[in-house]
Amino acid sequence: MIYFDHAASSWPKPEQVIFTLTQFLRENGANPGRGNHKMAAIASEAIYATRVKIAKLLNVQNPNQIVFFMNTTQALNQAIKGFLKKGDHVITSHLEHNSVRRPLEYLRKELGIEITYVKPNEQSKLQLKEIENAIQSNTRLFVFSHASNVLGTIQPIKEIGAIAKKNGIAFLVDAAQTVGRYQIDVKEMNIDLLAFPGHKALLGPQGVGGLYINPSIELSPLIHGGTGNQSEKIDQPKASPNRYESGTLNTVGIVGLGAGIDYIEQQGIEKLKNREWQLTQYLLKGLEQIPQVKWYGPDLHIERVPVVSLQIEGHDSNEVATVLDSHYQIAVRSGFHCAPLAHEICHTESSGLVRVSLGHTNTEKEIDTLLNALKEIISLMM
Repeated sequence: MIYFDHAASSWPKPEQVIFTLTQFLRENGANPGRGNHKMAAIASEAIYATRVKIAKLLNVQNPNQIVFFMNTTQALNQAIKGFLKKGDHVITSHLEHNSVRRPLEYLRKELGIEITYVKPNEQSKLQLKEIENAIQSNTRLFVFSHASNVLGTIQPIKEIGAIAKKNGIAFLVDAAQTVGRYQIDVKEMNIDLLAFPGHKALLGPQGVGGLYINPSIELSPLIHGGTGNQSEKIDQPKASPNRYESGTLNTVGIVGLGAGIDYIEQQGIEKLKNREWQLTQYLLKGLEQIPQVKWYGPDLHIERVPVVSLQIEGHDSNEVATVLDSHYQIAVRSGFHCAPLAHEICHTESSGLVRVSLGHTNTEKEIDTLLNALKEIISLMM
């Protein structure tokens, strides 16, 4: 199988990730923070060690401001539902994943919050002036993805963060496509809340994600319950991360995530990013030679995350993806990628798109196989 679905989950995982989580599972199955025996202490220490690694990656001073969840979606729900109140106004964009849009629309119905969706320009880039012009007296939160999961566009997060800080507005970043791939400094970029997955560019297993919470922000917990400490009290603990981490954490997954971060640091984040950019350019240049294929997002030489969405004119994306899978053993993602407003911008809301998302382990030879497969599919469909 040729795997081109890294924007959903990276694969294959580095061997050290598989070895580390397997070894931990064999040697330790205890609940972290729920016992005074050695195995429980080791589990707690392992979780904290991964917090430290993520904190270092994001330039977070206190590792306890890193909170673990099942995935980015859960982290975004905690940030959005835990922060916004009745009458608040939010500014977001047409490029957002449903993990942002649906919680916001839910709060619009339940609490009457106001939402402004700003549109990107022809290069699918958000315009700072549009964001500034959308600010109202009750604007309390910006929510923007660092990079589009449909178009690959990298947004000017640092500049948006400066606008947020200048106007006293909290800034939430969906970094699903960028953590582990780009250098992110939450202090320099004025990011107050940042949601991330463990199973994409961080190369960890599924079932792990997280949220950075600025110490100045207190969220209402999404889930209440046992945290392993202050059990005698009826109220949820105040301090992070226990305030937000009720129930048993995915210790094994978090340990695997730590091993993924180790791998990235050993390889070099810039080296991995440059390799993915090289592959993305190779793919785009190949697609340019197939007239019947239209691809979307920034122009050829404008940097993007390794995501390229395309369409064979006149053909449904699901049909194309099914043929690629069944006849060529090529895995891609088709449809609307949980971002319907992005498809409205592309005018592909009826047909969807075929998304090819690359990882550093892919090769030019694999891309050539895809390009040849697309040519054959076009010749058969004509």
